[in-house]
Amino acid sequence: MIQSSELILNPDGSVYHLNLKPEHIAHNIIFVGDQNRVEKITQFFDSIEYSTQKREFKTQTGYYKGKKMTVMSTGIGPDNIDIVMNELDALVNIDLDTRKPKENLVSLNIVRIGTSGSLQADIPCDSMVMSKYGLGLDNMLRSYLIDDISEKAMEEAFISQTNWDLKKGRPYVISCSESLEKKIESNQIHKGFTGTAGGFYGPQGRVLRLEIQDAELNSKMDSFEFEGIKMTNLEMETAAIYGLGKLLGHECLSLNAIIANRATGTFSEDPYKAVDALIAYALDKLAE
Repeated sequence: MIQSSELILNPDGSVYHLNLKPEHIAHNIIFVGDQNRVEKITQFFDSIEYSTQKREFKTQTGYYKGKKMTVMSTGIGPDNIDIVMNELDALVNIDLDTRKPKENLVSLNIVRIGTSGSLQADIPCDSMVMSKYGLGLDNMLRSYLIDDISEKAMEEAFISQTNWDLKKGRPYVISCSESLEKKIESNQIHKGFTGTAGGFYGPQGRVLRLEIQDAELNSKMDSFEFEGIKMTNLEMETAAIYGLGKLLGHECLSLNAIIANRATGTFSEDPYKAVDALIAYALDKLAE
Protein backbone atom coordinates (compact mmCIF):
# COMPACT_ATOMS: atom_id res chain seq x y z
CA MET A 1 0.00 0.00 0.00
CA ILE A 2 1.35 3.41 -1.02
CA GLN A 3 1.20 5.84 1.89
CA SER A 4 -0.83 9.05 1.65
CA SER A 5 2.35 11.11 2.09
CA GLU A 6 3.78 9.54 -1.08
CA LEU A 7 0.69 9.54 -3.32
CA ILE A 8 -1.21 12.67 -2.31
CA LEU A 9 -4.89 12.91 -3.22
CA ASN A 10 -7.27 15.84 -3.00
CA PRO A 11 -10.40 15.56 -0.82
CA ASP A 12 -12.43 14.58 -3.91
CA GLY A 13 -10.05 11.70 -4.67
CA SER A 14 -8.23 13.34 -7.58
CA VAL A 15 -4.44 13.31 -7.82
CA TYR A 16 -2.94 16.29 -6.03
CA HIS A 17 -1.31 18.52 -8.65
CA LEU A 18 -3.21 17.58 -11.81
CA ASN A 19 -6.62 17.63 -10.10
CA LEU A 20 -7.70 14.64 -12.20
CA LYS A 21 -9.45 11.32 -11.68
CA PRO A 22 -8.92 8.27 -13.93
CA GLU A 23 -12.14 8.86 -15.88
CA HIS A 24 -11.00 12.36 -16.87
CA ILE A 25 -8.21 11.34 -19.27
CA ALA A 26 -7.93 9.59 -22.63
CA HIS A 27 -5.42 6.99 -23.78
CA ASN A 28 -3.87 9.53 -26.14
CA ILE A 29 -2.33 12.49 -24.30
CA ILE A 30 -0.90 15.68 -25.82
CA PHE A 31 1.51 17.73 -23.72
CA VAL A 32 2.07 21.45 -24.15
CA GLY A 33 4.16 23.67 -21.93
CA ASP A 34 2.00 26.80 -21.85
CA GLN A 35 -1.46 26.53 -20.30
CA ASN A 36 -2.73 29.01 -22.90
CA ARG A 37 -1.74 26.60 -25.67
CA VAL A 38 -4.18 23.92 -24.48
CA GLU A 39 -7.10 25.66 -26.16
CA LYS A 40 -5.01 26.33 -29.29
CA ILE A 41 -5.21 22.56 -29.73
CA THR A 42 -8.69 21.79 -28.41
CA GLN A 43 -10.19 24.50 -30.65
CA PHE A 44 -9.83 21.88 -33.39
CA PHE A 45 -11.77 19.25 -31.37
CA ASP A 46 -15.27 18.15 -32.31
CA SER A 47 -16.28 18.42 -28.66
CA ILE A 48 -14.81 18.87 -25.17
CA GLU A 49 -16.20 16.77 -22.36
CA TYR A 50 -14.01 17.72 -19.41
CA SER A 51 -11.88 20.69 -18.35
CA THR A 52 -9.96 21.49 -15.19
CA GLN A 53 -6.99 23.52 -14.04
CA LYS A 54 -4.84 23.67 -10.91
CA ARG A 55 -1.78 25.93 -10.89
CA GLU A 56 -0.08 25.67 -14.31
CA PHE A 57 -1.60 22.24 -14.99
CA LYS A 58 -4.58 22.74 -17.32
CA THR A 59 -6.35 19.74 -18.86
CA GLN A 60 -9.07 19.35 -21.46
CA THR A 61 -10.40 16.03 -22.73
CA GLY A 62 -12.56 15.67 -25.81
CA TYR A 63 -12.88 14.19 -29.29
CA TYR A 64 -11.05 14.90 -32.53
CA LYS A 65 -12.40 13.13 -35.62
CA GLY A 66 -14.09 10.64 -33.31
CA LYS A 67 -10.96 9.84 -31.32
CA LYS A 68 -10.78 10.67 -27.62
CA MET A 69 -7.76 12.78 -26.66
CA THR A 70 -6.51 14.72 -23.66
CA VAL A 71 -4.48 17.93 -23.90
CA MET A 72 -2.50 18.95 -20.83
CA SER A 73 -0.13 21.78 -19.97
CA THR A 74 2.95 20.71 -18.04
CA GLY A 75 4.56 24.05 -17.30
CA ILE A 76 8.30 24.45 -17.79
CA GLY A 77 11.15 22.14 -16.88
CA PRO A 78 12.08 18.58 -15.89
CA ASP A 79 10.81 19.06 -12.32
CA ASN A 80 7.29 19.69 -13.62
CA ILE A 81 7.58 16.67 -15.91
CA ASP A 82 8.38 14.55 -12.84
CA ILE A 83 5.04 15.61 -11.33
CA VAL A 84 2.98 15.21 -14.49
CA MET A 85 4.35 11.82 -15.58
CA ASN A 86 4.10 10.23 -12.15
CA GLU A 87 0.57 11.49 -11.49
CA LEU A 88 -0.62 10.52 -14.99
CA ASP A 89 0.77 7.03 -14.44
CA ALA A 90 -0.94 6.84 -11.06
CA LEU A 91 -4.27 7.58 -12.72
CA VAL A 92 -4.07 4.50 -14.94
CA ASN A 93 -1.78 2.10 -13.07
CA ILE A 94 -2.55 2.59 -9.36
CA ASP A 95 -5.89 1.82 -7.73
CA LEU A 96 -6.52 5.11 -5.96
CA ASP A 97 -8.92 3.47 -3.48
CA THR A 98 -6.64 0.64 -2.32
CA ARG A 99 -3.43 2.63 -3.06
CA LYS A 100 -1.89 -0.43 -4.67
CA PRO A 101 -0.39 -0.81 -8.17
CA LYS A 102 -2.69 -2.63 -10.58
CA GLU A 103 -1.81 -6.08 -11.89
CA ASN A 104 -2.59 -5.18 -15.52
CA LEU A 105 -0.69 -2.04 -16.45
CA VAL A 106 -1.79 0.49 -19.07
CA SER A 107 0.57 2.11 -21.58
CA LEU A 108 -0.44 5.65 -22.60
CA ASN A 109 0.48 7.41 -25.86
CA ILE A 110 2.03 10.76 -24.94
CA VAL A 111 3.00 13.32 -27.60
CA ARG A 112 4.57 16.64 -26.70
CA ILE A 113 3.89 19.57 -29.05
CA GLY A 114 6.20 22.50 -28.48
CA THR A 115 8.14 25.34 -30.04
CA SER A 116 11.89 25.58 -30.23
CA GLY A 117 14.86 27.13 -31.93
CA SER A 118 16.93 25.11 -34.39
CA LEU A 119 20.66 24.63 -33.83
CA GLN A 120 21.40 23.69 -37.45
CA ALA A 121 21.38 25.92 -40.54
CA ASP A 122 19.66 23.22 -42.61
CA ILE A 123 16.65 23.06 -40.25
CA PRO A 124 14.91 26.32 -41.19
CA CYS A 125 12.24 28.34 -39.45
CA ASP A 126 8.69 26.97 -39.82
CA SER A 127 9.94 23.38 -40.15
CA MET A 128 9.03 20.49 -37.83
CA VAL A 129 11.43 18.50 -35.66
CA MET A 130 10.92 15.07 -34.13
CA SER A 131 13.14 14.21 -31.19
CA LYS A 132 14.68 10.85 -32.09
CA TYR A 133 16.60 11.08 -28.82
CA GLY A 134 16.28 13.23 -25.73
CA LEU A 135 19.65 14.31 -24.34
CA GLY A 136 19.17 15.28 -20.70
CA LEU A 137 21.45 17.95 -19.26
CA ASP A 138 19.44 18.10 -16.04
CA ASN A 139 19.82 15.78 -13.05
CA MET A 140 16.17 15.00 -12.31
CA LEU A 141 16.09 11.61 -14.01
CA ARG A 142 19.22 10.48 -12.18
CA SER A 143 17.05 10.14 -9.07
CA TYR A 144 15.70 6.98 -10.73
CA LEU A 145 17.39 3.76 -11.90
CA ILE A 146 17.99 4.46 -15.59
CA ASP A 147 20.97 2.28 -16.50
CA ASP A 148 18.76 -0.18 -18.39
CA ILE A 149 17.11 2.46 -20.59
CA SER A 150 19.86 4.99 -21.35
CA GLU A 151 22.05 5.07 -24.48
CA LYS A 152 25.49 4.92 -22.86
CA ALA A 153 27.60 5.13 -26.03
CA MET A 154 25.83 8.35 -27.00
CA GLU A 155 26.30 9.74 -23.50
CA GLU A 156 30.03 9.05 -23.62
CA ALA A 157 30.31 10.65 -27.06
CA PHE A 158 28.58 13.81 -25.85
CA ILE A 159 30.73 14.04 -22.72
CA SER A 160 33.88 13.58 -24.79
CA GLN A 161 32.99 15.92 -27.68
CA THR A 162 31.83 18.76 -25.41
CA ASN A 163 34.37 18.20 -22.63
CA TRP A 164 31.37 18.15 -20.29
CA ASP A 165 32.13 18.99 -16.65
CA LEU A 166 30.69 16.10 -14.62
CA LYS A 167 30.34 18.37 -11.59
CA LYS A 168 27.17 19.52 -13.39
CA GLY A 169 25.94 15.92 -13.46
CA ARG A 170 26.17 13.14 -16.03
CA PRO A 171 24.12 13.73 -19.20
CA TYR A 172 21.74 10.95 -20.21
CA VAL A 173 20.26 9.93 -23.57
CA ILE A 174 16.86 8.25 -23.99
CA SER A 175 15.26 7.21 -27.29
CA CYS A 176 11.71 8.03 -28.37
CA SER A 177 8.89 5.52 -28.78
CA GLU A 178 9.46 3.46 -31.91
CA SER A 179 5.73 2.90 -32.43
CA LEU A 180 4.88 6.62 -32.24
CA GLU A 181 7.87 7.49 -34.40
CA LYS A 182 6.58 5.21 -37.15
CA LYS A 183 3.02 6.52 -36.77
CA ILE A 184 3.92 10.21 -37.00
CA GLU A 185 7.11 10.42 -39.11
CA SER A 186 7.15 11.71 -42.68
CA ASN A 187 9.57 13.37 -45.09
CA GLN A 188 8.34 16.72 -43.74
CA ILE A 189 9.98 16.13 -40.36
CA HIS A 190 13.63 16.51 -39.30
CA LYS A 191 15.02 14.10 -36.69
CA GLY A 192 17.91 14.28 -34.25
CA PHE A 193 18.95 14.90 -30.67
CA THR A 194 16.90 17.31 -28.61
CA GLY A 195 18.81 18.71 -25.67
CA THR A 196 16.87 19.12 -22.43
CA ALA A 197 18.32 21.70 -20.06
CA GLY A 198 17.50 22.22 -16.41
CA GLY A 199 17.14 25.99 -16.87
CA PHE A 200 16.64 28.66 -19.51
CA TYR A 201 19.58 31.02 -19.07
CA GLY A 202 22.93 29.64 -17.89
CA PRO A 203 22.05 25.98 -18.52
CA GLN A 204 21.35 26.88 -22.17
CA GLY A 205 24.45 29.03 -22.54
CA ARG A 206 22.70 32.40 -22.22
CA VAL A 207 24.67 35.16 -20.54
CA LEU A 208 23.05 38.23 -19.00
CA ARG A 209 24.94 39.44 -15.89
CA LEU A 210 26.33 36.11 -14.69
CA GLU A 211 29.30 34.28 -16.12
CA ILE A 212 28.63 30.65 -16.95
CA GLN A 213 30.78 27.58 -16.33
CA ASP A 214 31.42 26.94 -20.05
CA ALA A 215 31.32 29.97 -22.35
CA GLU A 216 31.64 27.67 -25.40
CA LEU A 217 28.67 25.50 -24.45
CA ASN A 218 26.44 26.62 -27.33
CA SER A 219 28.97 25.97 -30.09
CA LYS A 220 29.89 22.61 -28.57
CA MET A 221 26.28 21.46 -28.53
CA ASP A 222 25.69 22.79 -32.04
CA SER A 223 28.57 20.67 -33.36
CA PHE A 224 27.79 17.47 -31.41
CA GLU A 225 27.24 14.47 -33.67
CA PHE A 226 26.91 10.72 -33.16
CA GLU A 227 26.84 8.35 -36.16
CA GLY A 228 25.45 11.10 -38.39
CA ILE A 229 22.80 12.26 -35.90
CA LYS A 230 23.10 15.89 -34.82
CA MET A 231 21.61 18.13 -32.16
CA THR A 232 18.50 19.70 -33.65
CA ASN A 233 17.17 21.89 -30.86
CA LEU A 234 17.33 22.75 -27.17
CA GLU A 235 14.45 22.96 -24.69
CA MET A 236 13.51 21.87 -21.15
CA GLU A 237 11.21 18.81 -21.17
CA THR A 238 11.80 16.11 -23.81
CA ALA A 239 14.50 13.93 -22.23
CA ALA A 240 12.62 13.88 -18.92
CA ILE A 241 9.43 12.78 -20.69
CA TYR A 242 11.28 10.05 -22.58
CA GLY A 243 13.05 8.78 -19.48
CA LEU A 244 10.04 8.59 -17.19
CA GLY A 245 7.93 7.27 -20.05
CA LYS A 246 10.29 4.37 -20.63
CA LEU A 247 10.58 3.61 -16.90
CA LEU A 248 6.80 3.64 -16.45
CA GLY A 249 6.01 1.81 -19.70
CA HIS A 250 4.41 4.62 -21.74
CA GLU A 251 4.98 5.49 -25.41
CA CYS A 252 6.38 9.03 -25.73
CA LEU A 253 7.28 11.33 -28.61
CA SER A 254 8.25 15.00 -28.76
CA LEU A 255 7.53 17.30 -31.72
CA ASN A 256 8.59 20.92 -32.13
CA ALA A 257 7.69 23.73 -34.49
CA ILE A 258 10.90 25.57 -35.29
CA ILE A 259 10.27 29.29 -34.88
CA ALA A 260 13.90 30.47 -34.73
CA ASN A 261 17.23 29.38 -36.18
CA ARG A 262 20.24 30.18 -34.03
CA ALA A 263 22.72 29.14 -36.72
CA THR A 264 21.37 31.66 -39.22
CA GLY A 265 20.08 34.24 -36.75
CA THR A 266 16.57 34.17 -38.21
CA PHE A 267 13.08 34.12 -36.68
CA SER A 268 9.81 32.92 -38.20
CA GLU A 269 7.79 35.58 -39.99
CA ASP A 270 4.61 33.92 -38.69
CA PRO A 271 5.34 31.65 -35.68
CA TYR A 272 1.63 31.13 -34.95
CA LYS A 273 1.13 29.66 -38.42
CA ALA A 274 4.06 27.28 -37.86
CA VAL A 275 2.61 26.10 -34.54
CA ASP A 276 -0.87 25.63 -36.02
CA ALA A 277 0.60 23.57 -38.86
CA LEU A 278 2.32 21.25 -36.39
CA ILE A 279 -0.83 20.93 -34.29
CA ALA A 280 -2.95 19.99 -37.32
CA TYR A 281 -0.33 17.52 -38.51
CA ALA A 282 -0.01 15.79 -35.11
CA LEU A 283 -3.76 15.62 -34.50
CA ASP A 284 -4.41 14.01 -37.87
CA LYS A 285 -1.67 11.45 -37.35
CA LEU A 286 -2.95 10.54 -33.88
CA ALA A 287 -6.51 10.26 -35.17
CA GLU A 288 -5.62 7.79 -37.94
